[in-house]
Amino acid sequence: MKLADLSIFIEPQQGASYEEQSAVARHAEQLGFGAFMRSDHFLKMGGVSGLPGPTDSWVTLAALARETSTIRLGTLVSSATFRNPGVLAITVAQVDAMSGGRVDFGLGAGWYEAEHQAYGIEFPPLGERFDRFEEQLAVITGLWSTPAGATFSHAGPRYPIVDSPALPKPVQSGGPPIIIGGSGARRTPALAARYAREFNSGFGSVASGAADFARVHAACEAIGRDPSTVRCSVAQTVVCGRTEAEFLRRAAATGRDAAELRDHAIAGTVNEVIDKLRQWGDAGAARAHLQILDLADLDHLDLLAAEVAPHLS
Repeated sequence: MKLADLSIFIEPQQGASYEEQSAVARHAEQLGFGAFMRSDHFLKMGGVSGLPGPTDSWVTLAALARETSTIRLGTLVSSATFRNPGVLAITVAQVDAMSGGRVDFGLGAGWYEAEHQAYGIEFPPLGERFDRFEEQLAVITGLWSTPAGATFSHAGPRYPIVDSPALPKPVQSGGPPIIIGGSGARRTPALAARYAREFNSGFGSVASGAADFARVHAACEAIGRDPSTVRCSVAQTVVCGRTEAEFLRRAAATGRDAAELRDHAIAGTVNEVIDKLRQWGDAGAARAHLQILDLADLDHLDLLAAEVAPHLS
């Protein structure tokens, strides 16, 4: 992995204004990171405040599309429970155009029941959520791939579409790259093999990530797709320090235990972080989404760009 294969990934539902998100995105771009990714959630995890409150991911990314010029922008991941797929296809295509073709589109089935209850969003059982997720992928990719001047129809049970002009078209040929993630043994790998250009293994061990990658590769082979056409990636919390004292200070700022971070995240001093990222690379990850929890600490990004990334290529 090189700096261009590293993205800065934030969780603004934990409490972040648009201005704070913009500052991180613009700084990441200045440093040369490949992407700025954000979660798509409407409720803080752990506690009830989350001031100043949630921000909509695609409204945020639309604004950042005009405030940045080179860095890729996307979601890890949007929930299929939140938006109608026809409307979402329009939204993402517009942000892709506003950014000049820099969108990465992460989509998932949705999992956080409390945020659905907090904002009146339907939260069906897991099997139905996956059914909706699969149908949304079919609708969105169908709309994006319909030739200009033709129409798109879909006879699915949840989202029937009749003679849509399938506009607007994204800037990127075939639409923004779709990211699908998760550790499911059957449906997730099958959907990734069919629709994704990137498969993401999130917040697990290197061994579990390697197993996730292997399942996706097998699913690709089962349908005759070259497994190398799906880029594998990892999403993981990163806490790095030049010294042990700096690492401990940053760990404390996240609210998590330093020993727990060392065991379950990409965390420690510079050499430790380099080693853990190399382990992920050896396991098959070609891209790393580095979850940064303290958005005010832009020096953390400086450290990762200057002292970690050069040792990964």
